[in-house]
Amino acid sequence: MTRIMIIRHAEKHSGTDEHGVNMLGEPARHELTVRGWQRSGALVPFFAPANGHPPGSLISTPRTIMASGATKDSPSLRAQHTVQALADLLGVRIDTRFPDEDEMDAAAAALTSPSPVLIAWHHSHIPLIAKLIGGALLPCPDDWPDDCFDVVWVLDRDENSGAWRFSQVVQRLFLNDRVDPI
Repeated sequence: MTRIMIIRHAEKHSGTDEHGVNMLGEPARHELTVRGWQRSGALVPFFAPANGHPPGSLISTPRTIMASGATKDSPSLRAQHTVQALADLLGVRIDTRFPDEDEMDAAAAALTSPSPVLIAWHHSHIPLIAKLIGGALLPCPDDWPDDCFDVVWVLDRDENSGAWRFSQVVQRLFLNDRVDPI
């Protein structure tokens, strides 16, 4: 079975008093907030638990990790920093070849990468990536809510039929994380 998991980058500033910070805790515009850094760390045991995932889990430890690449026009490092601690633990290099707006090539690369694949991306383009992978009829939501940082979309392809199955997993890493999927 081919499995591709997609997450939104962790928390960013919301235009209020909360600001992004770099790894040293210094203010940085295109970075995660303190809570975002906490989520990044909490994703490590979520995706790579010490004793492995239980049988039948919809979450798998990724063999491939992808995150949107930073560019001059889109300099955000949030997606990369969301999965950096996990990549470090697993000894996996994050594939950052594809920036925001290059979802077609990112989806094609995910399909040819060793499975399971984890993709961290900007929320507004996640439905497009899912449909590029699973097909236009994939039954996923058309939009990813602006305030949602705590859901995993899971796409599983049956190797015999080639059909894709869509499911969602809520992370439930923090007290106020959502209980229901999107």
